[in-house]
Amino acid sequence: MNSLSTVFLLVVAYYLFRLPKAWAALPLLAGACYMTLGQEMVLGPFHFTVIRILVAVGGLRVASRKERIAGGWTPLDRIMVAWGIWGVFSSCFHKDFSSALVSRLGMVYDGLGLYFLLRVFIEGIDGIVKVCKIVIILLIPIALEMGVEHFRGTNAFAVLGGIPEECEVRGGKIRAQGPFSHSILAGTVGAVCWPMALMLWRENRKLALVGLAATGTIVLASSSSGPIMTSAFVLLGFALWRARRHMRLIRWGVVVVIIALDIVMKAPVYYLISKVDLTGNSTGWHRSALIGAAIEHFNEWWLGGTDYTRDWMPTGVQWSQDHTDITNHYIKMGVIGGFPLMLLFIGVLASAFASIGKVLKRNTIAPFELQFQIWTLGAILFAHTVTFLSVAYFDQSVVFLYLVLAAIGSLSTEVVVKFPLQSDVLAPEAGVYGKNLSHNC
Repeated sequence: MNSLSTVFLLVVAYYLFRLPKAWAALPLLAGACYMTLGQEMVLGPFHFTVIRILVAVGGLRVASRKERIAGGWTPLDRIMVAWGIWGVFSSCFHKDFSSALVSRLGMVYDGLGLYFLLRVFIEGIDGIVKVCKIVIILLIPIALEMGVEHFRGTNAFAVLGGIPEECEVRGGKIRAQGPFSHSILAGTVGAVCWPMALMLWRENRKLALVGLAATGTIVLASSSSGPIMTSAFVLLGFALWRARRHMRLIRWGVVVVIIALDIVMKAPVYYLISKVDLTGNSTGWHRSALIGAAIEHFNEWWLGGTDYTRDWMPTGVQWSQDHTDITNHYIKMGVIGGFPLMLLFIGVLASAFASIGKVLKRNTIAPFELQFQIWTLGAILFAHTVTFLSVAYFDQSVVFLYLVLAAIGSLSTEVVVKFPLQSDVLAPEAGVYGKNLSHNC
């Protein structure tokens, strides 16, 4: 860890410990946005990145102040813990137990640490709107850097280590990545965060417009099809708002369509992914073939994962002679911890969607704006869920997944509007955020 990163870490760690709970997410998210994975402290076999150190500081803060998650434990909280327990236990199924244990401890430490810290820091819809404002402001400098990077071909964040100075060029297009480990992950972060700008529309329209411009710049500067598709799925999630009372029928309709396509197509239905190429340089075939390979080799990884996937695909990865490029987050869970870990991860997502549905049903008389803000969280999660079919998160981009999960968890025990006055329903701008919010009902 160089001197610049050390100073930055000390400053954000101080504020993480000292700021009021409502603003405590700011330094944690700043560490995710401005530090690369190359900045870390190594203690024996353990690698403590800036994010992991901040999680430890946040844990000390929560313990010292006796802070708790709002509303008590929820089904989403419990299935997250179950995911973490199996993630660690699955180390027993790997040849190099100690190495597997260290790796899975790191994954679970990141996941549960970030999720529960953010669960503590985010309280209700007001807390969600505030954290959205924080994210948008933090992404503005990244958007400016990535815009310059896209035209110059050099990454300013390379001075921090862990990422190359020269940008990747594919199909004649420069792929900016900012502080993230890959351009696709950088663009994906921009794609899943632009709806947060919409949450600020009524409160601060100028910041909302700047946020839309910043996140859009991040998506375009990455020059990757994946983030553009992620943005499209966010839009699809918004489009489903008008049909929100018919989601059960829509879900079953999708299942029927997928089955029908699989019957009439010559290739399996998941090869539709190979048809997506919005920038002229995508590798959709690899993503489709990877799914087929995982199904073919199911007997190798179903119980607790596998140590060898190199024979799954004709290409490998530079960082390992034993593995191919796992560009699918669900399959990554399977490789790490077998089918149980994959199912638990899917269960986390399903529980989060169920929480959104339950909160909306409990608040059918809430003003339109509040209902739509809740729905926006579902649209963001939907975009993550579909993106996982073509991208495996492996850097600080995971922070933005656990952020939306924690935000959803913070709503699951809250009644947003309780016995509102008719004037409040008709005119939400007249102080609805103040007198109509109630907690722990």
